[in-house]
Amino acid sequence: MRIALGVSYNGQRYNGWQSQTSGNTVQDHLEAALGRFATQPVPTVCAGRTDAGVHGIMQVAHFDTELARTPFSWVRGTNTFLPADIAVQWAQPVGDDFHARFCATRRRYAYVLLQSPVRPSVEAGRVGWVFHALDGQAMQAAASQLLGEHDFSSFRASACQARSPVKTLHRLEVSRRAAPAGDALSRLHGLGRPGEPPMETCYWHFEFEGSAFLHHMVRNIMGCLIAIGQGKQPVDWMQTVLAARSRDAAAPTFSPDGLYFLGPVYDPVWGLPTRAAAFDWLP
Repeated sequence: MRIALGVSYNGQRYNGWQSQTSGNTVQDHLEAALGRFATQPVPTVCAGRTDAGVHGIMQVAHFDTELARTPFSWVRGTNTFLPADIAVQWAQPVGDDFHARFCATRRRYAYVLLQSPVRPSVEAGRVGWVFHALDGQAMQAAASQLLGEHDFSSFRASACQARSPVKTLHRLEVSRRAAPAGDALSRLHGLGRPGEPPMETCYWHFEFEGSAFLHHMVRNIMGCLIAIGQGKQPVDWMQTVLAARSRDAAAPTFSPDGLYFLGPVYDPVWGLPTRAAAFDWLP
């Protein structure tokens, strides 16, 4: 029997998803918990690996087992042995032809960015941070230049193992959420730095959906979007970076703190959940 799981995690304490000799990865902890519940080794396969510090809203993994357990039992039993910052959200039997990675038609990421003169505290490790005002229209215009099928070599980490740098970016949307106009906290934070114009505190939300993503691709795109949003580069610079097909042409890799793997997209025929509760928690 093959079982699919939806898994969420706070990636701050872990060395990414993929199993390592250190044992301090999300996959290591998940397989250890499954093994304790099933009283036998349970190897897993995931939809998409995440880096150290990156969070997962709905990672999907599958495993094979001969044990007869209800989906509810797999969820509650596995969670009993998991750390507090990793949790199985759902479990569902699937056909033997289902594969968490190869059956995914698209993958989704979100990046949450705090714009504020004050560093994050409650959100530390859960949001990226900039202390200069950003131009949302400029960032959205630059993001639109990346849509479609392209060679994304300029946004590819040197350690990337993907066979091809050609990927299709279906969607990249930029939005913001700020305090109500006139709010006291907004006015206080809007004071900004001496000699600079007032800056409104807000959260920026960047949502990516593509066929697949290269190693560090989202974080490297974020670095470029922020450079454009701050006015350090013009909007058309994004097209120049893309056309260069060289990592040296792009901005530095941005922080992993605000990056969330929202999960894969599957054909509805599999009948798998498409959302998790934490989707509504993100700013």
